[in-house]
Amino acid sequence: MNQALRAVAIFLEVAALTGILYCILSGVRLMAFDLGIGTKYSKPIMLFLAAAGIVVVIFFISHLSVFYPTYD
Repeated sequence: MNQALRAVAIFLEVAALTGILYCILSGVRLMAFDLGIGTKYSKPIMLFLAAAGIVVVIFFISHLSVFYPTYD
């Protein structure tokens, strides 16, 4: 039961951190479009932000899976 609770806690933390990351990257996207950069380079900007988001979420998953405390 302890492992199942640990997996649920890791999932909830990754979900919360992913939501925060989405808000941050959405703000960066809006800032780029407001500065006029997004009109010409909208697709590369979106691909870069998506790739950055995926890399950070993978880091969150791996970091929490390895270093999340276990209470025996």
